[in-house]
Amino acid sequence: MEIWLNQSSTDDFVLLGIFSHSPTDLVLFSAVMVVFIVALCGNVLLISLIYIDPRLHTPMYFFLSQLSLMDLMLVCTNVPKMAVNFLSGRKSISFVGCGIQIGLFVCLVGSEGLLLGLMAYDRYVAISHPLHYPILMNHKVCLQIVGSSWAFGIIDGLIQMVVVMSFPYCGLREVNHFFCEMLSLLKLACVDTSLFEKVIFVCCVFMLLFPFSIIVASYARILGTVLQMRSAQARKKALATCSSHLTAVSFFYGAAMFIYLRPRRYRAPSHDKVVSIFYTVLTPMLNPLIYSLRNREVMGALRKGLDHCKIGSQH
Repeated sequence: MEIWLNQSSTDDFVLLGIFSHSPTDLVLFSAVMVVFIVALCGNVLLISLIYIDPRLHTPMYFFLSQLSLMDLMLVCTNVPKMAVNFLSGRKSISFVGCGIQIGLFVCLVGSEGLLLGLMAYDRYVAISHPLHYPILMNHKVCLQIVGSSWAFGIIDGLIQMVVVMSFPYCGLREVNHFFCEMLSLLKLACVDTSLFEKVIFVCCVFMLLFPFSIIVASYARILGTVLQMRSAQARKKALATCSSHLTAVSFFYGAAMFIYLRPRRYRAPSHDKVVSIFYTVLTPMLNPLIYSLRNREVMGALRKGLDHCKIGSQH
């Protein structure tokens, strides 16, 4: 904490950003802000529907509400600061602000990755052991799954934030990104950070491949169960309940693996910034759309809510 206070009293970082003020970039910035607003509204709406409608008080929707909360916090961690810097022409971020961005970002990405993995296990239990589902996925188990996801992310975020912000930084302190992204920040350190970067790489491999292995194992079991089903309608229903989750997993893990599991020689800051926009803004917008538009129960809850609003306005 003392190191933080000593550094933060004098030194800010400069975020070089992703957009210039050219006409093309102004259009792209506007598009990102529209996506940001849709992500905010979509996730708030989904959380509200799951909380209000008793029919959605099931393990799957409880996990989905937590996923939406993580997405909501993720878009608010980096995008508002990027927008303020772009519109005001100022590019600075305080030392403490930079540390908070790193901590929150790592925490939320780690938590979301593990939760997506454990949601695959939930789908496996629901499809392969439907009669035992209420016992195997009881309230206590659901809380343990969500609690372990948050704890995993928070511990990882705190450790990485403290270590990264303990390094001395010198020079122009220009971060070639639109937020305080850890790998971009480490390039500015005055000391050799190669050992820490190797440790981070191993952590990223574990954080991505551990939940991903749960997903692969769960869906392998699900596929085995589905192939044994005699009814074509039952097979179709089982696959439909998994399709939304698989779509969300593909977007999240595809982008995360592209950024963090590539060898260093293939990394380009411009590519990383574009892909970061994808999974810090676009994926949080897509998740509520994927789960709502492809889900009858959520759409039913939305229609019910709109009907209540209509009746209320008529009175």
